[in-house]
Amino acid sequence: MSAKRSLVLTALAMVAFAANSVFCRLALREGAIDAASFTAVRLVSAAVMLGLILLLRDRQLKAMVRHGNHGSALALFVYAAGFSLAYVALATGTGALLLFGAVQATMIGVGLFQGERLAPVQWLGLISALSGLVALMLPGATAPPLTAAILMLVAGAAWGVYSLRGKGAADATAETAGNFLRALIWLLPLALFAWPGQWPQGLALVYAVLSGALASGAGYAIWYLALQGLASATAATVQLSVPVLAALAGVFWLDERLSLRLVLASLAILGGIALVIRRGSAR
Repeated sequence: MSAKRSLVLTALAMVAFAANSVFCRLALREGAIDAASFTAVRLVSAAVMLGLILLLRDRQLKAMVRHGNHGSALALFVYAAGFSLAYVALATGTGALLLFGAVQATMIGVGLFQGERLAPVQWLGLISALSGLVALMLPGATAPPLTAAILMLVAGAAWGVYSLRGKGAADATAETAGNFLRALIWLLPLALFAWPGQWPQGLALVYAVLSGALASGAGYAIWYLALQGLASATAATVQLSVPVLAALAGVFWLDERLSLRLVLASLAILGGIALVIRRGSAR
């Protein structure tokens, strides 16, 4: 794959990832859809889109049934549900920062548990990231709601687990499609415990479909294509742009305020994670 094509695909994928946060906030802010319904519409739309991609690619849907597993599907569902529930009360940029911070922290933590060793610079980066997270969560006028923040951290940890479980998949698109298909099973207990009593409607429903079909389904397919031309460390580092993109989108399209606390916490968290990843690549 040419460097130019890889760059374009990577940029599209990062925009899609950030768009998930924007679509979710837009939908929930309208008040015409609840978090559980948003999760359901998003998962179904993503499964349909990935099924269509496989149908166009392979002329059949057998790969969607053969690939994927229930463990990864559960992690995917926990991510999607926690993501939606958290964004009821979180600003776009804050939610994306907590999410991607938790994703990277989970993957780095698993590596440490499995015996990986960090260089002094990496430890400095890890301490910086954790300090930024603590600073963001400290009580204050601009602190995110604790319950929503915890839900987003759980969502990020679940996505980190999902990413680790899918490492080395022979056919990443088919694997993702199969996992989305299996994740639909968990919509039944979600409906039993969180049924809103009314169907989603209007623009909120459109935003949920866009989040699933475009930002999730098509976005993930684009990302897997982009990965073919990226080094592992580059792929991990470039994702740190998503909270920045999401925060800027929240300011311009949702009239959200960019607080000094969020800016400083972002620098500490994303800069710290970048140090860990970059140093690990150099070694």
